[in-house]
Amino acid sequence: MVLNLANYEDAAAQAVKAFWGNRAAAVERQRAAGKIDQGERAGVTSGKNMDGFLALCAEIVRANDLHDADIHQLRAVVTLPGFFRPTKLWDLVVMRKGRLVAALEFKSQVGPSFGNNFNNRTEEALGTATDIWTAYREGAFGEHPKPFIGWMMLVEDCEKSRAPVTDRSPHFPIFPDFRGASYADRYNILCKKLVQEQLYTSAALLLSSRTAVNDGKFASMAELTSLKTFITSFAGHIAAEAAR
Repeated sequence: MVLNLANYEDAAAQAVKAFWGNRAAAVERQRAAGKIDQGERAGVTSGKNMDGFLALCAEIVRANDLHDADIHQLRAVVTLPGFFRPTKLWDLVVMRKGRLVAALEFKSQVGPSFGNNFNNRTEEALGTATDIWTAYREGAFGEHPKPFIGWMMLVEDCEKSRAPVTDRSPHFPIFPDFRGASYADRYNILCKKLVQEQLYTSAALLLSSRTAVNDGKFASMAELTSLKTFITSFAGHIAAEAAR
């Protein structure tokens, strides 16, 4: 089976440039309207920051011959049932003949604040995975092969995300891999463990600085959590589905 990775590196570079460009444009629009959100919220509330990565994954579906798939990105059609809650909105849902093929989440975080946001993202990722796999076990999606469940995170590559962080745990020691780990390290550890614990089929971490608005540069921290591994795994899942 030959996988088509849809020239993902160039597509990802364009997605990164769009990510930073969309954030800056959202801030300028608010300024022009005489209203500006506090801190970095103006860039977050634009709602289009990760669209380039959605387009990349949609192209992976088409490039690997799943021509009869329905690729959903609109809010009205990316809702799936949960087990601990009635429904969950995903960012990208791939359906084929009434079967759930894939569900993907795309998240991002920029500075200056990383601490609380990291904890929130961790809790969201864990809760979402537990919810959908329990729903799958209970037959919410029918008796079909496991879907691809993916989680992608883009984090600003900057001094604060790379700086060592000290935690306090007065009663018991924290796990060694977290000791002195930066927030970039912590996101990498999170993605690694999400996959190792089989909570997600694949989880990717991309690091990118604000200057990437010009060149689209991004970096990975480990092979397991790299964009290449994520895209290859997703393409393999899609190709296997197309072969059924």
